[in-house]
Amino acid sequence: MDVGMTLPVMEPDLWERAGTLERWARDIDAGPWSSLCFGERMAFDNPEALTTLGAVAAWTSRVRLVTTVVVPQLHDVARLAKACATADRLCGGRLTVGLGVGGREEDYRSVGADLGTQTMAGLADSAHELRRLWSGEPRSATPGAEVGRIGPPPVQPGGPPLLVGTMGPRTVRSAAAWATGLAGVTMNADVDETARLFQVAREAWARAGRPAPLLTTSFWFALDEGDGSARAQVHRHLRHYMSWLPSDLVDALAVGAGFAGTPVQLRDLLDRFAAIGADEVQLIPTSADVTQLGLLADHV
Repeated sequence: MDVGMTLPVMEPDLWERAGTLERWARDIDAGPWSSLCFGERMAFDNPEALTTLGAVAAWTSRVRLVTTVVVPQLHDVARLAKACATADRLCGGRLTVGLGVGGREEDYRSVGADLGTQTMAGLADSAHELRRLWSGEPRSATPGAEVGRIGPPPVQPGGPPLLVGTMGPRTVRSAAAWATGLAGVTMNADVDETARLFQVAREAWARAGRPAPLLTTSFWFALDEGDGSARAQVHRHLRHYMSWLPSDLVDALAVGAGFAGTPVQLRDLLDRFAAIGADEVQLIPTSADVTQLGLLADHV
């Protein structure tokens, strides 16, 4: 099983020290990690996702670059197709695009996107249009106003793999027709729950006549030496990241969210995910401190 690492793009102190993102990207590329991942929000202080894609393509040469996830309904699909194709060119064909509907209406409102498209059907429409544009077909236009192809063509034939961002079985089943696999997330690093979701995916992809899905999941993590400080770090992170939710709800979620413990305990948990057939687990940091990459390097 591969282990990927997420950039700390949602951390409140990300911009306090110049070069933090570049240091993370270069250290991930030089380390044992299989992928470099990051997600998207609009009404937040995180870096813009497609700009970040260009930067990490330049800062890395080995790891796969994975968006976990981009919400296509927040973008003009032609611009999104062009940006991703360009990123695939810049990184030499190392791009995987995770797509999701997004869980926050404020992100849709912040860019004037149609809330009516915040559905799996809207996501599927965007995924099919991306594939069509990456294959070289022109964007649909009214008769007499045809347009040429939107390039450049991606390095990967037909475009980068598309993963569906998911936490539940309905989402998984609805994406079997278009997704290469899952960009999953497990709130509580729950192996049994993830195993059930993976089985739903295997069955849905088989019914759709598709090759077996790529099975990935992710969870927050924080490290300590057994003194319990890691749980407080996860709590602080969620208080910031989930600021749109009532604080008492976030406090209740934080008690069991993600992983908090020693590197050895994390390795044991990763082994349990490997045993259920995970192709990759993507770890999500809860601090912008890059030294945690070194602490984990010998345990991945």
